[in-house]
Amino acid sequence: MIVKMEHIAIVVSDMNRSIEFYTNLFGFKVRLRGNNPNREMAFLYLEAQPDFEIELIRDIDPVGEYSESGIVNHLAFTVKNIDDAIGSYRRNGIEFTSNEPKPTLEGGRMILFYGPDRELLQLVERVKD
Repeated sequence: MIVKMEHIAIVVSDMNRSIEFYTNLFGFKVRLRGNNPNREMAFLYLEAQPDFEIELIRDIDPVGEYSESGIVNHLAFTVKNIDDAIGSYRRNGIEFTSNEPKPTLEGGRMILFYGPDRELLQLVERVKD
């Protein structure tokens, strides 16, 4: 079901500072930056490996200390068809954090679940070309 590694999300306290850090020191480029009512997000990539990204997340109104949710927030995997993947993983005992996939900033869909040590994992169906 899994096609590739999608991205790793890092919780940040200052989006501009974090973007400057990753772009100036390591050569990442910003592919997408946006927000929803709860979060500001940015997706960064390296030209040599554009299919794997860093997602920077800044909660607009943090619920608690950033250390409570972890600096590295989740690991995401790309799937071709999220509905098929959800059905298959549910049949294998996976419980998702929501009943239905949620929209991504780009118009794709995603859903979250936990691994065996409560690590947060995500399935992402990218926008079809």
